[in-house]
Amino acid sequence: MSTSRFAEQLNAQIGNEFAAHQQYVAIAVHYDALTMPALAAYFYQQAIEERDHAMMMVRFLIDTDREVTIPGSDAPQSRFADIMAPVALALEQEKRVTTQIHNLTRIARDENDFAAEQFMQWFIKEQVEEVAAISDLLTVVTRAKDDIQYIEGYAADRRAEDDPTAPTPAGA
Repeated sequence: MSTSRFAEQLNAQIGNEFAAHQQYVAIAVHYDALTMPALAAYFYQQAIEERDHAMMMVRFLIDTDREVTIPGSDAPQSRFADIMAPVALALEQEKRVTTQIHNLTRIARDENDFAAEQFMQWFIKEQVEEVAAISDLLTVVTRAKDDIQYIEGYAADRRAEDDPTAPTPAGA
């Protein structure tokens, strides 16, 4: 098995994606406990997507004969001051992941690893969509913080669609 800086950093990113998965589960549980099923479902779905991102990265490393390590992560935040705080945290998280994805792409480019750079292109597109979606959600939750029904209606209309261009996750 070969190693490279890209492979090392992608392994670290697997840990970041699993940490994002756990954070989204904690956010979903928070909204579920507030009896906000549509917003809870939205974040449960986001959690699954983050888990799938980690598994796509695992699959890429396996397919390119590179070592896979699964890093641990810290416990997610599970208590929030108000209805807006979890969405604000989600937006911070997506912006942080965007920076991480850009850094990984830069490393692939610096190493002339064309397969890795091509692999990362899907994640760049995905992050644009994720930041935009969570940013919109934060705007709606902030404006309608006293109108739970409106927030729930908005969240219910935001069902994720399968992306046929997405890399295949390991185990799929």
